[in-house]
Amino acid sequence: MEQKNGSSFTGFILLGFSDRPQLELVLFVVLLIFYLFTLLGNTTIIALSHLDPHLQTPMYFFLSNLSFLDLCYTTSTVPQLLVHLRRADKSISFGGCIVQLFVALGLGGTECILLGVMAFDRYAAICRPLHYTVVMHPRLCALMASASWVIGFANSSLETVLTFLLPFFSYGWIVRAVLRLKSSAGQRKAFGTCGSHITVVSLFYGSAIYAYLQPSNNYSQDHGKFVSLFYTIVTPMVNPVIYTLRNKDVTGAMKKVLCRGHDSS
Repeated sequence: MEQKNGSSFTGFILLGFSDRPQLELVLFVVLLIFYLFTLLGNTTIIALSHLDPHLQTPMYFFLSNLSFLDLCYTTSTVPQLLVHLRRADKSISFGGCIVQLFVALGLGGTECILLGVMAFDRYAAICRPLHYTVVMHPRLCALMASASWVIGFANSSLETVLTFLLPFFSYGWIVRAVLRLKSSAGQRKAFGTCGSHITVVSLFYGSAIYAYLQPSNNYSQDHGKFVSLFYTIVTPMVNPVIYTLRNKDVTGAMKKVLCRGHDSS
């Protein structure tokens, strides 16, 4: 509860980096650039996955969901952060705070579950390659993606359980299956298949865990703010690069779309 202009104001004052005004303009420019790249990269992935028939597979279906999720996740926090960096009034109403918290936690929980679902997809591709198309049929993919969104927003306790159980249990079987391969070339190929996913999971969970395990002192609090910015803004921006923009299928699809647009013009 804050008193504002002599009247009762129910809300919160977001201090952020207000104690370092010289950083606010720099952060505004940097975060705006990162946000625009996030929009561009993830929108590109969604568009390519729908335009190119070769990318209409379970893997890219889940990647499209992840890209859309990252778009929503960053848009739920970054625009307001940019506004607060450029204006003197850094307050947020109580209702606005509740809505933003609900959306951010819901999207964050959905991403935790969706990453676990994507791990199951990679598990099926590596450990059950002959049954992959049967196991990962379109109805199951749509059901798992929908369940990720519903559970992420509807049940935070179930979300927490799945966060700790589903991803790590999936990953253990993947490593076990890869280590059973006799040829080193086969192992490298298998690890390459799920390497991007493991990288994204490490960035997402690693930065979040690091941010919340800092000791309670002034230096660590300031340091934690930058870490929070990293997993809120940087991770969604680099996900398309890690997952698909370095993938030959996606680069090939991008060239086809660009060439098609050039020929039509």
